[in-house]
Amino acid sequence: MHNEESISFTDPEAVKMLNIALLKHYYGVEGWDIPATYQVPATPVRADYIHHIAEVLGSYNDRVIPTGVKIKCLDIGVGASCIYPIIGRKEYEWSFIGSDIDPVAIESANAIIEANAFLKEGVECRLQPNPKDIFQGIIQNGEWIDLAICNPPYHIAPATEAETESKRKPSTLKMKKAVQAIIKQGIENGELSCEGGEEAFLQIMISQSQQYAKSCYWFSTLVGKQSHQKSAYKALEKLGAKELKIIPMGQGNKSSRLLVWSFLNREEQKEWRDTRWNNVPVDEAGE
Repeated sequence: MHNEESISFTDPEAVKMLNIALLKHYYGVEGWDIPATYQVPATPVRADYIHHIAEVLGSYNDRVIPTGVKIKCLDIGVGASCIYPIIGRKEYEWSFIGSDIDPVAIESANAIIEANAFLKEGVECRLQPNPKDIFQGIIQNGEWIDLAICNPPYHIAPATEAETESKRKPSTLKMKKAVQAIIKQGIENGELSCEGGEEAFLQIMISQSQQYAKSCYWFSTLVGKQSHQKSAYKALEKLGAKELKIIPMGQGNKSSRLLVWSFLNREEQKEWRDTRWNNVPVDEAGE
């Protein structure tokens, strides 16, 4: 024994309290809570995503990461925790649109926003009225999105109770019951699952992103399984994405990857940066 203090990561309440402490210490969050049945986010993993994608923006902007409210980020599936807007606002002062199909998640995120002044200044939540749409109904006419981010649902929504039970048995042997119960809850309430699971969601997101090719500079999403990365990459190549990147990510024993793409060609990208990020007059930007 080393007499070191620790917490039980199988205890949802302990993990929640740890998250509250992390958010207060690193991001100055004073008011943060989520409904009892919702997932506590892995804050360090979410921060990795934000910092990786910020570096992508900077790599196309003379190595200068664009900051400030002029950078508008769409968080697809903002969730009850509002975690990505918290990190993005505090670290880079970006503005955010948080979308979700779940009214309870939107209500929770709005409560967090209301409790923190730095979020009230630059975060807006929008309820997605059609679960089959990702961008339509959220991105408004004439609205420009610099960056879309997404933490997709990784699990397949259970069709029947019997099917759910049969698919759960192998993982139950490997995971503590408390952890499995948390994941089960997230799958059943739809927070961690959707019809067809991650692969189906990615294909829909990629297909629909093409419809907003000129109104969003960068699209991005986490990808859990490597096989899903391959199918997503092929779909983007088929649709004619001009820029396509895969960025490895990992925290502890968990590995994933970040898929990033744009339909803008180099000239369109430069014009976007000049006019939206760097305040270059329109005539100088090549208009």
